[in-house]
Amino acid sequence: CWGRGMGNGYDGAGGGERLKKHSSLVVFHPLYASNVQKNNQNQKMKTLENAFEQVVKQHKSSIYTVCLMFSKDSDEVNDLFQEVLINLWKGFGGFEGRSDISTWIWRVSFNTCISSERKKKKHSTIPLTMEINLFEDTDEDTRQVQMLYKRIHRLKPFERAIVLLWLEGMPYEEIASIVGITTKNVSVRLYRIKEELKRMSNL
Repeated sequence: CWGRGMGNGYDGAGGGERLKKHSSLVVFHPLYASNVQKNNQNQKMKTLENAFEQVVKQHKSSIYTVCLMFSKDSDEVNDLFQEVLINLWKGFGGFEGRSDISTWIWRVSFNTCISSERKKKKHSTIPLTMEINLFEDTDEDTRQVQMLYKRIHRLKPFERAIVLLWLEGMPYEEIASIVGITTKNVSVRLYRIKEELKRMSNL
């Protein structure tokens, strides 16, 4: 009877082996493995989306500032903003943290806007016409800011990027890292840009 029990697979080495085989068929069934993989992928995507949403919330002001400087009206600001978000999302999963996240966001924002500017093949002589609360005020300081932005908008796209970062109070080293030139080149270009803005103010 004992041997017969072993033969029926209820106990002993032979039965245990069959149980293991049967168990493995259930646990490692292709459909089960596929569902597990899909669930893991969905979870990773959800985590990535949540992280991206937080990053955008933290840096949306910087993104908007860049889009504002490269647009002629509010519609174009919104279009550029969406285009920047798309490019940020495309690169977000592969961001390795070799530079600060804010530096990377500035770089992607500028590259997107400058690329768009080149595609349009329009010169920087287009006046700013957007309706923004900042420019609706009538005090002298606000008028000065508006005049400065209009002058900056007449600069070439790359020069606009440099002076905007400088106005944000960034050190030359960080500006150089974002726009891809040397720190010394940043200093030289900023001097020329300031001189150009002075000439505009005298016109």
